[in-house]
Amino acid sequence: MNDVSNHYSRGDLLSRLNAALAADGADPDHPTADTLAPYEHLHGRGLEATIELADLMPARAGDHLLDIGSGIGGPARYVATRFGCRVTGIDLTAEFCDVARHLTQHAGLADRVRFEAGDALAMPFADGTFNGAYSINVAMNIADKAAFYREIRRVLVPGGWLVLAEIATGDGRPLDFPTPWARTAATSFLATADQTRAGLLDAGFDVLQMRDSVEAARAFGARSRALVERGEKPPHRSVMLVHGEDARDAMANSARALQDGRSMPIEILARTRT
Repeated sequence: MNDVSNHYSRGDLLSRLNAALAADGADPDHPTADTLAPYEHLHGRGLEATIELADLMPARAGDHLLDIGSGIGGPARYVATRFGCRVTGIDLTAEFCDVARHLTQHAGLADRVRFEAGDALAMPFADGTFNGAYSINVAMNIADKAAFYREIRRVLVPGGWLVLAEIATGDGRPLDFPTPWARTAATSFLATADQTRAGLLDAGFDVLQMRDSVEAARAFGARSRALVERGEKPPHRSVMLVHGEDARDAMANSARALQDGRSMPIEILARTRT
C-alpha cells in the first residue's frame, strides 16, 4: 500500500496547485470550481468524465454517498453540489485528503463533504452507512478486487448503488510503464471487463449497465493534443500536477495503450442484490 500512496504523493501538493492556479491567472486564495476543474478531477478526461459518471448515479437530495479513492475532492464537491447530498471520501494518500479538506473549506462545502485517509479494503464505516457509492479509476491499484467489491457492498444499504469507472485490460498485451496510476507493473492490477462483471456479481451486485468509453477517451485526447499544438493549455492537467516530470511519459504510455487496444476504460452501474 505504501508503494501505491508514494506513487501519488511527492509532497507540497497544495503549493504546486497554488502555483499552477497563479500561472493560469487565477487567485489561489479564492479558487473557484472553474479554475480548479483542470486539476481537481484526477482521472482520465477529468471533469468531462465526472459529469458523465454522475449522469449514471441515481442519487437524491439528502443521500449520503461514498467516494472511494476521492483524490483532492473534485468529484465529491461536484456530486454534493449537483445532487444536494452528503459525500464522504476515503483515500489511501493522506496528502490528497489534506488538500481536499482545504479546497472543500474554501468552497463552503465542509458541512456536507468530508474526507478520511484509509484503506478501501478495510473502510472505517459501519455496515449499511451509505445510500450509494462511486469509485473512479481506483481499482487498477487493487489486487484483491473480490475483497474490494465485498467491502463496498458491506457499507451500502440494501439496494444501494455503485458507479464504477476503471481502466480494464484490453487484448492482454502488457502495458508500458510508468502510467498515471502506477510506476511499474508491481502496483498495476488491471482486470478484463468480463472479470469485473463477474467479480461484482460474486460480491452480491446486479450489473445494470456496463459500457466502454474508448471512443470518448480517444476523442478527448485528440482535442487536448489540438489545444497544445495551438499553444493553449489542455483541459485536463492533474497528471502534470501530481506526477511532475514523470507525467509526460505516463500520459504517452497510457495514450498508446488506449490507441492500440491494450487498455479500455469502462463504466458500470450496479446495485446490491437484496
